[in-house]
Amino acid sequence: MALERLLAEIRACRACAGELPHAPRPVVQVAPQTRLLICGQAPGRRVHESGMPFTDPSGDRLRDWLGVDYARFYADPRIGVAAMAFCYPGTAPGGGDYPPPPRCAALWRPRLLAELKDVELTLLVGGYAQKWALRERAKPSMTATVAAWREYLPDGLLPMPHPSWRNTAWLRRNPWFEAEVAPYLRQKVAAILAA
Repeated sequence: MALERLLAEIRACRACAGELPHAPRPVVQVAPQTRLLICGQAPGRRVHESGMPFTDPSGDRLRDWLGVDYARFYADPRIGVAAMAFCYPGTAPGGGDYPPPPRCAALWRPRLLAELKDVELTLLVGGYAQKWALRERAKPSMTATVAAWREYLPDGLLPMPHPSWRNTAWLRRNPWFEAEVAPYLRQKVAAILAA
């Protein structure tokens, strides 16, 4: 199957070897049945260590927004995760991770997305994913793009903030996200997984 061959290529990728502060370990979780695709930025340190996406506190918040538990998140092939970069980019001075290297998206995203034919909703988690997917349709800021979330729904796209603890202050300043967007997302995910 073409998707299985492509995933094997991705998992064997060493394009950034020598540029990362560690050995590459691509993390991606998709299947032919994927209907909900989560496109974040890049794996963090804990995800690099576990080899599974969102095995960190941001994953707990994301699963709460989705209305799914840990077991279902990893066991249901209709839920897929393919970040903008598949390897942990390392921690920047002063904390926080480096941005996802653009090379990864250029190498893999068009081919991978072409193989995921049943995706109904793509979550654009964070500014990097939003700028890549929306191009000129992205607003001047991540906040403005997320605030315009309804505008992108006809295309099966939903921009979101990253669920990292670093965005807790953003969530407090923008209570409309958890009041409006998160309930819509839970309802939509429940409908996708019930079908």
